[in-house]
Amino acid sequence: MKTRMLIEFFSVVLGVFFATWFILRKLIPVLKSRKIGQKIYDIGPRWHKGKEGTPIMGGLGFIISSVIAFAVLFAVYVYYGRAEELYSAALTLIMALLNALIGFFDDYTKLIKKQNQGFKAWQKFLLQLIVAAAYIWAMSACGFMNTALYIPYFGLTLELGVAYYLLAVFLLTGMVNAVNLTDGIDGLSSSVTAVVAVFFSVCAFHFVRPELAVLPATVVGGTVGFLMYNFYPAKIFMGDTGSLYLGGMVVGMAFMLGNPLIIVVAGLIYIVEVASDILQVAYFKVSHGKRIFKMAPIHHHFEKCGWSEVKIVLVFTAVTIVTCIAAFFGI
Repeated sequence: MKTRMLIEFFSVVLGVFFATWFILRKLIPVLKSRKIGQKIYDIGPRWHKGKEGTPIMGGLGFIISSVIAFAVLFAVYVYYGRAEELYSAALTLIMALLNALIGFFDDYTKLIKKQNQGFKAWQKFLLQLIVAAAYIWAMSACGFMNTALYIPYFGLTLELGVAYYLLAVFLLTGMVNAVNLTDGIDGLSSSVTAVVAVFFSVCAFHFVRPELAVLPATVVGGTVGFLMYNFYPAKIFMGDTGSLYLGGMVVGMAFMLGNPLIIVVAGLIYIVEVASDILQVAYFKVSHGKRIFKMAPIHHHFEKCGWSEVKIVLVFTAVTIVTCIAAFFGI
């Protein structure tokens, strides 16, 4: 079983990596020729102005590659009469794709209006809530999810009943947006997410879960392939299309593992990013203009402190390696 898993895993990783690299190699010149580039916030770090015009929607590269790889593997499973083994992975992939679709329309609106605001915040959040609720319903209806919440490290399982669904929807939408916030400097979100995907890959092999291994395989291959063009200085950005997709994937894998809260540990960087943004806004309002950080999310704070983008990416990735190791002891 593990031999077959290894063959499938590395076949998907390599296939998605090379497909992502190839697609982006062809896509970047097209986006540049059509001037489909990022507009930078005036309130952002002044040195980011130099990134203006960099093509966005690069997430399409690893999304298309991942869908093709999954479709091929699913066809193989169908041929051998084992298609049902990938149903939970298929539902998770669909949920991530729906989040990517929200991001795509948001990116598209930005490009048409030539400004950094697509959907209004409440519109995007409402759509994400609908996608999260639909995913939870589908997973429950198919028997892949129940209302018992496992508490990492304590070995406890709490029966929450209906409250579980509310917590699940909150966790899904929260993590999707947290990954989106992490995508703020060259290579950051893709580097951190690659490590988190490796963590879920290790979990899949630890529990011998082929259906769980396939999704992190696509994410590892896709994010590493994307980094070939996204590491500083970035030649392309993933946009909301890519970051919302990755957010859906990492939190979806946690639900597939049956340990949804473990993403809070493994993806601690995501939590810190979104928490820093919330704290900054809240403190700014209650203090009438004062700030906790020089700029939020927190990666921009470190930029303002003089850290290079490469240093931030390396440090945040190293922290994620540590948190993923810690998370392994909570499964």
